[in-house]
Amino acid sequence: MSDRTLEPTLRPRPYPAPATVLELLKPITWFAPMWALMCGVVSSGVPLLERWWEILLGIALAGPLICATSQAVNDWFDRHVDAINEPDRPIPSGRVPGRWGLYIAIVWSSMSLVVAWILGVWVFWAALLGLLLAWAYSMPPARLKLNGWWGNAACAFAYEGIPWFTGAALMMAVAPDWKIVLLAALYSIGAHGIMTLNDFKAVEGDRQTGVRSLPVQLGVERAAKFACFVMAMPQAVVVLLLFDWGHPVYAATVAGLLLVQAVLMARLVGRPRELAPWYNATGTTLYVIGMLVCAFAIRPEMAALAAVGGS
Repeated sequence: MSDRTLEPTLRPRPYPAPATVLELLKPITWFAPMWALMCGVVSSGVPLLERWWEILLGIALAGPLICATSQAVNDWFDRHVDAINEPDRPIPSGRVPGRWGLYIAIVWSSMSLVVAWILGVWVFWAALLGLLLAWAYSMPPARLKLNGWWGNAACAFAYEGIPWFTGAALMMAVAPDWKIVLLAALYSIGAHGIMTLNDFKAVEGDRQTGVRSLPVQLGVERAAKFACFVMAMPQAVVVLLLFDWGHPVYAATVAGLLLVQAVLMARLVGRPRELAPWYNATGTTLYVIGMLVCAFAIRPEMAALAAVGGS
């Protein structure tokens, strides 16, 4: 018997394995928009048990659908760069063969819109905006990720503001109150600084590939200081607003969280490249806790408004 007959015939899979699809969709990235959506749910003032199935669908929409779509879109349009820098990723490694990466992005976008439509017209429009940002972030000719100002803004609103708005809208079944929208917008602005922290790990690579991240444009030190300023100022405004709206305990809580962040920021700006992951695990955690504090602060007021509107 020849050696050839002993060799197994190995053919590449014509489609990706389920585990590989899950790897492409990056579940670790889903937490931020799901947390923001729950902040919107809490801030709406609507009892959670009254719309529990909408909450579950909303969580799926924010994380496993829209956020997952953004990951597939990004990996598809980055496949040529990843083939050089990260060849083991699902698409350049061939584990997601052919144009399956694009097909998955399109199918997930479609499923996102179907689920959003089920949850109501305001949720649908918010989801559509989130998907447009996801595609514009990575897809030419827009490819917002090539500029730190636009790319980080798109990510910040897609990860924080839009899910917060969505959570409130799916609970209230109408456009959320202006206070909810304002808080979501302020925390989205602050999240621009959080997105900048993620750029410190690839400054040299960004320069070589033409990605104009903020550390590339401003320099590492200035970008670190700017990121801290952008994270801190919206929270300071939130503290003032909560005091003005008659929520001194919640305002003091957010102020305390901000004070601790300021201490951490003072350390971060000295070594941003090394300490950005550390700050994400500490300061950013305090940041998102503040979001939930704000949601609980305005919840009774939103519940009262809903009761008046329903009477």
